[in-house]
Amino acid sequence: MKRLAKFAFSTFAMVGTIALGVSVAQADNWRYAMEEGLNDPQGLYATKFKEVIEANSDHTVQIYPVGSLGESADAMEQAQAGLLQFIDQSPGFTGALIPEAEAFLVPYVQPTDPEEVRTFFKEGVAVNEMFHEIYREQGLELLSVFPEGQQVVTTMEEFRSPEDLAGMKIRTMTSPLLLETYKAFGASPIAMPWGELIGALKTNMVDGQENPTIWIEAYGLDNLTKVMTYTGHAQYTTAVMANADFYDGLSDEDKKLVQDASQQALDYILDLAVELDEKGLAKIKETNPDYKIVRLTEEERAVFKERAKAVEKAFIERAGERGAAILEQMKKDMEAAKKM
Repeated sequence: MKRLAKFAFSTFAMVGTIALGVSVAQADNWRYAMEEGLNDPQGLYATKFKEVIEANSDHTVQIYPVGSLGESADAMEQAQAGLLQFIDQSPGFTGALIPEAEAFLVPYVQPTDPEEVRTFFKEGVAVNEMFHEIYREQGLELLSVFPEGQQVVTTMEEFRSPEDLAGMKIRTMTSPLLLETYKAFGASPIAMPWGELIGALKTNMVDGQENPTIWIEAYGLDNLTKVMTYTGHAQYTTAVMANADFYDGLSDEDKKLVQDASQQALDYILDLAVELDEKGLAKIKETNPDYKIVRLTEEERAVFKERAKAVEKAFIERAGERGAAILEQMKKDMEAAKKM
């Protein structure tokens, strides 16, 4: 009830604001909500998007960082209702609305090499073609999909096999598919909101977690664990969307403006994400020199890749034939990126 009341209040406030001006499709002030702060990857993308829009038009973009409009579900409801023009949300949250988006959570269907990652997200058929129709069905125009960094696992003890992970309580985002992933990997996963993670690590409620290096360093997660392991299983991925009715109501000139801004912001964040990842790792090595950093060998990864087939099956059961087709195309896109 509290979440519904919060949504009702924010909806009423935004409707009042919109009522004072012209229609949403013609509004000069565009509203953009996201799941992170201004200095985080989503915030850096949003800031670049805003800069391009405002430098090339009379429009303005108002950015709402994490928590400004309630929880992720609240913001998505507002985006679908047309009260927000743009929203950035990761598949870990949109999966309930768009099951096919959880393809980005399936292990070992995305590259890890920076150049291959760029090609995969810039040129991949799955990302740039297949998802658009699916998001459209939910009243959303997909503008960009981008990685925030490779998912890295931090634990109290070293692991190199599923047997080593047995009994380890690994925190995941509140996604059923991520729970399936760590079950398949041999661990005992616990779904938990981000706000509870640090306390859970301090009290040994969980033994580890996964996040990109930038988050591990920024929030001191290396100080709460002893080992950081590169498994190569996933990128932390997020998607930027526009309300479809708003987008369709734009002039051709403004549509081009939005597309140009999204592509410039994508190029910017693809380069910056690599830089941020490297800086995060360098800071961890500098401030925590005794912290153990492990990179699984190809042979060790092969065992986890085999286990990941169970996760693929769980995803296809949830996302159906379209999900299976997307997953197959993502694998092809990954192979194509390796050949570039």
